[in-house]
Amino acid sequence: MSESPWIELWRDFRCNRGALIGLAIVVALVLCAVFADLIAPYSPSEQYRDATLHAPAWQPVNGHRFLLGTDPVGRDVLSRLVHGTRLSLAIGLVSVGLSLSGGVLLGLLAGFFRGGVEFTIMRLTDIMLALPSLLLAVAVVAILGPGLMNAMYAIAIVMLPHFVRLTRAAVIGELAKDYVSASRIAGAGTARLMFDTVLPNCAAPLIVQATLGFSAAILDAAALGFLGLGAQPPTPEWGSMLASALEFIQSAWWVVTLPGLAILISVLAFNLMGDGLRDALDPKLKR
Repeated sequence: MSESPWIELWRDFRCNRGALIGLAIVVALVLCAVFADLIAPYSPSEQYRDATLHAPAWQPVNGHRFLLGTDPVGRDVLSRLVHGTRLSLAIGLVSVGLSLSGGVLLGLLAGFFRGGVEFTIMRLTDIMLALPSLLLAVAVVAILGPGLMNAMYAIAIVMLPHFVRLTRAAVIGELAKDYVSASRIAGAGTARLMFDTVLPNCAAPLIVQATLGFSAAILDAAALGFLGLGAQPPTPEWGSMLASALEFIQSAWWVVTLPGLAILISVLAFNLMGDGLRDALDPKLKR
């Protein structure tokens, strides 16, 4: 009896210790985002004026305990970090979802319709890739206006060319295989060939790219928030938390260090998990 593909994938994935650590952190982040209202000890926007810039400590201040301290206006840093996890994962999910769906569609068109359609799509993606990603995101937000949703759209546009090129390359490789020719002979139309025959066999590299895209989306969202173009105060977004506390970097280290650590750990976890998926899904990289 043949082994299930999912069991085989898990067996290869768990051989990578770094990937397992990344997966564990990602699961913890997801649980933290889902149960943020239960985990966070206080509201992320509630201000305690008598405890501004309170250092991380166990000692209570007027009956309140701030495990990771407070920010310049007296908000609990731990609560804002927990709710920021929900926001960062939502940004990654929406941005990657938009760029993946659009990139797959354009990549399929470029791979199936060689000539003018392919030339137009690929030259546009080359132009977008020629621009620095953060600069392109800033330009898009400048056109659409600052805000969380516009930042998601900007990040999706920045990541779009990577999915287009990856999908096109995978499609061209699959079109040369015998099963596609057999499907054509059997009378399959272009739409069926694109979405039922070829696309499922291109899923592996797209899954890996989507996983790595989460880390890029979190970084870009933090950068836009730091520049004041992403989530606007008092939204508990990690980048905007860094921006609002930058002037206190020497006098109150925790208001800058802790959001930076949250970004670092999240990005590292998704990168480790993406590397593990790449090794597990690519037969050439299997040990």
